[in-house]
Amino acid sequence: MLVDSHCHLNFLDFKDDLDAVITRAREAGVGVMQTICTEMAEFDEVRGIAERYEGVYCSVGVHPNDSGESEIVSAEELIAKTSHPKVIGIGETGLDYHYERTDRELQKRSFIEHIKAARETGLPVIVHTRDADEDTINILTGEMTKGKFKGLIHCFSSSKYLADKAVELGFYISLSGIITFKNAQTIRDALADVPLDRLLVETDAPYLAPIPYRGKRNEPSFVIHTNKMLSHIKSIAEDECAKITTDNFFRLFNKAKK
Repeated sequence: MLVDSHCHLNFLDFKDDLDAVITRAREAGVGVMQTICTEMAEFDEVRGIAERYEGVYCSVGVHPNDSGESEIVSAEELIAKTSHPKVIGIGETGLDYHYERTDRELQKRSFIEHIKAARETGLPVIVHTRDADEDTINILTGEMTKGKFKGLIHCFSSSKYLADKAVELGFYISLSGIITFKNAQTIRDALADVPLDRLLVETDAPYLAPIPYRGKRNEPSFVIHTNKMLSHIKSIAEDECAKITTDNFFRLFNKAKK
């Protein structure tokens, strides 16, 4: 079995054929998917999708690009949503300095509230970081001194520095279709020293479709191509890679049922 640890099944890209998308995922061997919340206003819809489909779980959180003054969600608000059995993660949250859509200080405040919720609930914090490696690591390191929490860097597309520091903190690294891109050798190289027992795979669907589907709508069934590339990077068989990343998912997101 494979797990798509991070997708967005509530996005409009899937409004007309979600049943077929889920069916194709299952036919491809993707037995579990986590659909990710990016705004509190969409949480009910995200949770509803998780409730509707067996093997689909969800998170609760606010994406850094949506963490404006009106969306500085409190740890208490996040925690209140986590009693549902299908809510298994906190996020996605983090820092995104690429587009500068949201004030950096607001992003940091929101990020810290999510970490507080992760610490309190024991659920993993799902971290989005783009062009913000140093600040991301500094916040994670500083917050870890206040009490342990667990989490992962999702859609890893950054430096060896980020990968190494995240692993030192006990974090996992989740890989998307980006690692299949021809121009992603630096990213593949950064994974060389990341232990296999810290790696997950994801699609981030509908974005970032892997080769051979690059440029098209991504969907959970395509995670098999990311797994194939990861098995090549780590010089192991595809089925072994699938088993390892699946075991890692359930170890980290231990509220999910196998």
